[in-house]
Amino acid sequence: MVMDAANKLGTYIPHFCYHKKLSIAANCRMCLVEVEKAPKPLPACATPVSAGMIVHSHSDKAVQAQKSVMEFLLINHPLDCPICDQGGECQLQDLAVGYGKGESRYEEDKRVVAPKDAGPLVSMQEMARCIQCTRCVRFGQEVAGVMELGMIGRGEHSEITAFVGQTVNSEMSGNMIDLCPVGALTSKPFRYSARTWELSRRKSVSPHDGLGANLIVQVKGGKVKRVLPLENDAVNECWISDKDRFSYEGLDTTDRLTQPMLKQGGEWKEVDWQTALEYVAHGLKNIRHEHGANALAAVATPHSTLEELHLLQKLVRGMGSDSVDTRLRHTDFSSDVTPWLGMSITEFGALNRAFVIGSFLRKDHPLLATRLRTAVKGGAKLSLLSATDDDLLMNVANKLIVAPSEWLSALSQVVVAVAKAKEVAAPAGFEGVQASDAAAAIAASLISGENKGVFLGNAATQHPQAAALHAAAQWIAEQTGAKLGYLTEAANTVGAYIANANSGKAPVFTEAKSAYVLLNAEPELDAHNPQAAIAALNKAEMVVVLSPFKHGMDYADVLLPVSPFSETSGTFVNAEGRAQSFNATVKPLLETRPAWKVLRVLGNILGLTGFDYDTSEAVRDEVLGAGVFDVSAKLNNVSKVALAASTATATGTERIADVPIYFADAIVRRAESLQKMGDSAAPKAHLSTALAQQLGVAEGDRVKVSQGSGSAILVATVDAKLPANAVRVAAAHASTAALGSMFGSITVEKAGEGK
Repeated sequence: MVMDAANKLGTYIPHFCYHKKLSIAANCRMCLVEVEKAPKPLPACATPVSAGMIVHSHSDKAVQAQKSVMEFLLINHPLDCPICDQGGECQLQDLAVGYGKGESRYEEDKRVVAPKDAGPLVSMQEMARCIQCTRCVRFGQEVAGVMELGMIGRGEHSEITAFVGQTVNSEMSGNMIDLCPVGALTSKPFRYSARTWELSRRKSVSPHDGLGANLIVQVKGGKVKRVLPLENDAVNECWISDKDRFSYEGLDTTDRLTQPMLKQGGEWKEVDWQTALEYVAHGLKNIRHEHGANALAAVATPHSTLEELHLLQKLVRGMGSDSVDTRLRHTDFSSDVTPWLGMSITEFGALNRAFVIGSFLRKDHPLLATRLRTAVKGGAKLSLLSATDDDLLMNVANKLIVAPSEWLSALSQVVVAVAKAKEVAAPAGFEGVQASDAAAAIAASLISGENKGVFLGNAATQHPQAAALHAAAQWIAEQTGAKLGYLTEAANTVGAYIANANSGKAPVFTEAKSAYVLLNAEPELDAHNPQAAIAALNKAEMVVVLSPFKHGMDYADVLLPVSPFSETSGTFVNAEGRAQSFNATVKPLLETRPAWKVLRVLGNILGLTGFDYDTSEAVRDEVLGAGVFDVSAKLNNVSKVALAASTATATGTERIADVPIYFADAIVRRAESLQKMGDSAAPKAHLSTALAQQLGVAEGDRVKVSQGSGSAILVATVDAKLPANAVRVAAAHASTAALGSMFGSITVEKAGEGK
């Protein structure tokens, strides 16, 4: 189109409805240009270029047309710039300076559009400002995959609205705020809290999912006020998920820990850093002396930076222990790989065939799901092996929906189907496996394409048979010419392996230790088995919590306030192995200190060698090497675990545990607006139709779910798409923290009245 040609030449043509990532609408007419031999001005965004075409973008005729359009746009636009949240960064305001008149010829009353309620994130209070560019509508349909907004009415009565009684609930909805060229859609949490010119801007990296989205963090008065996407086509394009955008509210909550605290005689007392660190060092030395170095363990979440994890493992190993881990939700530790995407994010978006195993794709990886959605719209075929048939907002060509205990059996069927289709012998031990029609369809799909990928999601990685699932997926990938990859769980999952912070051979907390150091971890919500975690922590003689938040007051002995991502410098290594460093965006709150500094000083007090760092960059360079941060040599998806067949069928009732998108890490759990979203509602017990009938449970009944020594009373909901013997109960939520493992048997019974 003429617009694209102009962009390539660096020639600016004014526009509102055009956006390079959205389809062409040509409904604002602001980009009218003069094309030689055309009788009238034409819209640059919708006019294809042709050989020899001569276009004047700033001739008298073109500028006059653009000025006329601006006059029409302003007929009904309210003149409320002084109180508009978009003031100072408004496209309409900017273009009105160049193309608008000093005064309007129209004296009639301006139209008024009733405000709408779109939920806790997007404000639609000033829809009278809307110029009907339809960017928000097109974004929903084309990128987010769900049409949440639409246009009703005609002429001056046309308006953008949500569907009757509906709010905006997509995990990508905040991008509509960025796309709106006027102040019609604004950020509800940010609204009226600052002016754009009062904000300082800092670059940062998302601390949440494995994509590593690039962010612009906007700051005023030492507090984070807003988070926007920093465009990087190789990573997050120009989008970020709502989790990345609104989680900053969790940085400024009432339960921020701002002073070191010690528990003395059952009472918590605030102390200075020197006292707290000497107490920790003395306690760790004592336990090592009395119980041996192996009685010490460190547990961190993979949302911690590379520098923090490197120093944590260095500290633990310096004390003589090898117990350090970030894989809190894992159950199988026999794999020998460094999980990563297996390709670049750009290649992922260009896939022709994809087979995703064990993933709640939309909620675990919102931006990767967006890339895959675009590929599917372009003709790619997606196959799925999962325990749930959630709506991914894209066409799924083939799916195998079976209980988690049958995943290996289902993959074994795909192995046999691939062998049959390729006319090669099935691997030894697979003689008794019969491929179902769905498995054969997945095999056929993978064999037929060109750019192909087989991916293991969070649930597959956390599965009790994770290594066996990997071996089967690896064989399928090798035989079909596909690349094998992991959709990694957290911002620094790959970095944790590179920092050598994963040494455990069994699930964390399986073997109770005498002393635990917890970095950013809330085991009651982050561990695969909260019961075992809390039991181990309660038995320990000493538990040191390094966290930005007050938590673990029951089992902890020391609380050390460390910085969240916004108050420290560090590095995250994303799913594709891209190391991205960032600086602090605000100063640490009160007595909070960056965790790498705390660990460095603790190392010094303990008398350990190699803890003399002046900057976080020095720590990073020790791990990655100075200069170019190329970690590709350390990434390895090839497992030596033997391929094993399975024909197991599910017995008894088993649990499917997803981690809700807004409960995945400590910061998001405390983000007020995100906690008002539908995805943050208290978990329900999702029962299959067969199980609900068997128990005599109807939609909305209360049921008691039990695992091990714990139980929870939950509201039941019936999901016809679940496997017959499965109960879906979310993990990582306070109401289900008393339950046991994320996988395995679970008991469900109808709760009596009044329970």
